[in-house]
Amino acid sequence: MKQGFVIPVYRHGRTACIVAKKLASSGLPVILVDDGNAKEDQVYLEECARDMQGVVLIRLEKNSGKGNAVLRGFQKADELGITHALQIDADGQHDVTMVKSFLEESEKNPDKIICGCPEFDSTVPINRLKGRKISVFWAAIVTLSGDLKDLLCGFRVYPVKPSLKILKNVFVDKRMGFDSEILVRLYWKNVMPEFHPIKVIYPKDGISNFNMIRDNIRISWVFTRLFFGMLLRSPVLIFRKIKRRKKQ
Repeated sequence: MKQGFVIPVYRHGRTACIVAKKLASSGLPVILVDDGNAKEDQVYLEECARDMQGVVLIRLEKNSGKGNAVLRGFQKADELGITHALQIDADGQHDVTMVKSFLEESEKNPDKIICGCPEFDSTVPINRLKGRKISVFWAAIVTLSGDLKDLLCGFRVYPVKPSLKILKNVFVDKRMGFDSEILVRLYWKNVMPEFHPIKVIYPKDGISNFNMIRDNIRISWVFTRLFFGMLLRSPVLIFRKIKRRKKQ
């Protein structure tokens, strides 16, 4: 088992470097994915990769979305022999002091995906809270379970190879629907989630890449596709649920 970090970066070059510096102090490899940033952010990322040991920079010419950036990061991780990658957002909203405990949980449960379950403070936007409730509701439908407690948090330790197999599927959303879809599809493949609390803050002057209209439509389409996928998989999901109850 070899662990590392993947940070997709778009319009958060400065904060991404702060996060990368903290992660690099662990001695584990850090993969920064420049997802088609403007020149200013490119410079931040170039300096970060040049000056910090263990930091690798991947550059995408055009912005292709978080999902595609994570895919490229996982591909690089696989090349480096990394089996489990902690993906963390570049905007600095996640509590990096929790990194060690999440990696330890991954070591104990290498077949699972270790997920952050957000603990918000007063800075959280109302729309984020509503979005979380809606996504959890739909997750219960498309998995026929209540096992997915959060689908939007970008703080997770992924098993790299199972995730790569899913991300190579052309139908998997490569933009704002990524966090939800990859978690559901891993669940369908019996890569079970384990949730742990993670403090999340929303800086007052922070930059958001979420477009309220466009991205909500995109996420709605993701859950529409997942719903029909669930119908095809429902016998397997029901059988698995019964089997798990018997074990309990």
